[in-house]
Amino acid sequence: MMKASLLSTLLLLSTCHIEAADNVPKDYVWTTQSKNSSESMPCGGHDIGMNVWVEDGDIMFYVSQSGWFDENNTLLKAGRWRLHFDGKPFDGQDFEQRLRLDEGAIYIHGGEMNVRIWVDVFYPIVFIELDSKHVVPTTISYESWRYKDRPVTKAECQQCSYKWILPTDCTTYADSIKAENGQLLFSHKNRAQTIFDFTFNREHLDDIKTTLYNPIGGREMNGKMTMPGFKYIGTNKGIYASTDYKSWIFFHPRMKKSTIQISLLTNDHQLNSSPYYVKKSKDRSNRWWHNYWQRSWIQTNGSDEDLTRIVRNYELFRYMLGCNAYGRWPTKFNGGLFTFDPVYVDSTATFTPDYRKWGGGTMTAQNQRLVYWPMLKSGDIDMMKAQFDTYLRLLPTATARTKYYWGHDGASFTEQLENFGLPNPAEYGKHPDGSDLGVERNAWLEYEWDTVLEFCQMILLARKYGQTDITPYYPLIEQCLLFFDEHYQYQAKKLGAKALTDSGKLIIYPGSGCETYKMAYNPSSTIAALRCVLTEYIAYLNNIDSVSLYSTIQNMLDHIPDIPLSTTDLGDTCIAPAITWARIQNVETPQLYPVFPWRIYGMGRKDLHIARNTYQKDPHAIAMRSSKGWKQDNIWAACLGLAEEAKRLNMEKFADGPYRFPAFWESGFDWAPDHNRGGSAMIGLQEMLLQETPDGELLLFPAWSKEWNVSFRLHATDGRAIEASCTNGKTKHHIYPTPNPSLP
Repeated sequence: MMKASLLSTLLLLSTCHIEAADNVPKDYVWTTQSKNSSESMPCGGHDIGMNVWVEDGDIMFYVSQSGWFDENNTLLKAGRWRLHFDGKPFDGQDFEQRLRLDEGAIYIHGGEMNVRIWVDVFYPIVFIELDSKHVVPTTISYESWRYKDRPVTKAECQQCSYKWILPTDCTTYADSIKAENGQLLFSHKNRAQTIFDFTFNREHLDDIKTTLYNPIGGREMNGKMTMPGFKYIGTNKGIYASTDYKSWIFFHPRMKKSTIQISLLTNDHQLNSSPYYVKKSKDRSNRWWHNYWQRSWIQTNGSDEDLTRIVRNYELFRYMLGCNAYGRWPTKFNGGLFTFDPVYVDSTATFTPDYRKWGGGTMTAQNQRLVYWPMLKSGDIDMMKAQFDTYLRLLPTATARTKYYWGHDGASFTEQLENFGLPNPAEYGKHPDGSDLGVERNAWLEYEWDTVLEFCQMILLARKYGQTDITPYYPLIEQCLLFFDEHYQYQAKKLGAKALTDSGKLIIYPGSGCETYKMAYNPSSTIAALRCVLTEYIAYLNNIDSVSLYSTIQNMLDHIPDIPLSTTDLGDTCIAPAITWARIQNVETPQLYPVFPWRIYGMGRKDLHIARNTYQKDPHAIAMRSSKGWKQDNIWAACLGLAEEAKRLNMEKFADGPYRFPAFWESGFDWAPDHNRGGSAMIGLQEMLLQETPDGELLLFPAWSKEWNVSFRLHATDGRAIEASCTNGKTKHHIYPTPNPSLP
């Protein structure tokens, strides 16, 4: 453990130089075939994710693309593919399935057959390159469970946005699938009437819906597969896992070399599919992935088994995030693009491969944020754009609903937010006459508005980490801040005679400490969020010399009350969840949000002992401690310099998941593979290695175990990339300027 007394030596900007070298992550290899889709390996790029596995001698894979939302807001898979080779070359002893992280590609070898699978980073195209030493009869089948209309049952209602208020006629409608020699076309076109219309009606907003963003009404998702030399030979039917399907089958009698392409489009953009493009795609995508691993890395010499596993799983999960680098829609917390047949997650979930818990078009912001926070230190700011732009697209809806319900300005973003900007209709609840129509009548979600502020803070920090132009996001940040100032003055006037306290502070009531401390008065997580975003935004406005805005925002900051404190029975001062609350609904610890994500308390900051007391002595914080799913205790322990505690919890976070691919973690609180766990684990490890003081001074290895030898390249504010090493307790580091990764 690095003692606090040693920090002064670690804070110095060392003149020791570490020779910069290319980081080439190790390949991940299997030498036996898989039993089913739960033993698949991820592959992807641009906005496509694939689950790839070899079962009974056949190469099989699912293909998913972010944004395939149907009428019910289920996130559909494009389908399943099966490659069969006569003679079953993969049944021999020389079988190998290799994920080459440095290329973002999967190689499959057996006998005389070599297959390379990758997704273009810059266009949504899958490539399957087949190469055999001798001709081999080959079959490729497209398997679809959406060959017919399928009623959505009450048991599987969580896959869509209706959840437990599922209409009796809710249906996943059939795709259009057309086959001809050498080509397959498949598409899903949404009806005009969708969950969008149902939700606006249920939430009493029909009057304004025609003016607002509707991403799913009439939405069309298209796919095209080209297979030179393959002829269409008909269809068949079968069952995989728990679901019946129909297959469209193509055959090549003398295949020796062939490249199959699968393009997924949600618009009319035409892609070049010439043979030249294949080589161009391979070279350009290889180069992108190689550069991706140079942006940041964590390495160990392999002498410690636990650390080696942690670093490997960190890499594997970061790879999965890179597979949706340039999607229009953010990576989903509940499985991302890599869900597999649900029966292998829950034996009672005998549903189609489209199923996942907590919906496809529904965004739970408390969970989404954990997927995106680690991208700052990993240098992947360009990949944060999808999440930022999603909020920006939804801003007109958030401001319109605020004005319609309450008559004031600002943007109200709720938890369980739909991809068109309204609360999930089931979570919205029932509203008896006289109740506030703008509030989710839901025991967990009511009055929880503040998670969007974490994304506002990420936007502001993206500028500091990567010199990113955040001009387009001014309205989002300002309207989110304005909501709290206007809404809680509005609330106070409804409940009493004055809008502010005698000292001119907001009265944040009713509030919510995450989903846990309900009907709260001045919750510490909300106060910390407002104070930090306002302070950061004011500093930004100072830099761009925006005097008029500065005055408005400064007035808001003056209204923010102090973070509430409490005292234990033994007299220790702690951060309180709120001044008071009515009930405890969930198992979160918002009293530690002032540590992370808000960094008011922590290493190199004043009153560290108060935050440590909260972590170590608050009975609620202790009772709720866990490494499961979205739990953040591993992050807080690192931010507070509790090295052994951080080590223990991050080892638990980064333990191998129960599936064959070690970064496919179990459901946790959500669904498998659990991206909450991966994101929170990444953050925790990064915080063990590198932190900053409020003035930008670096804290190297602030919560690191001296028994672990490691080197890393991570990012910090002011566009700095830090390379550092800790070997037998001795550290050295060097700081480099880093360019901002740009979009293609």
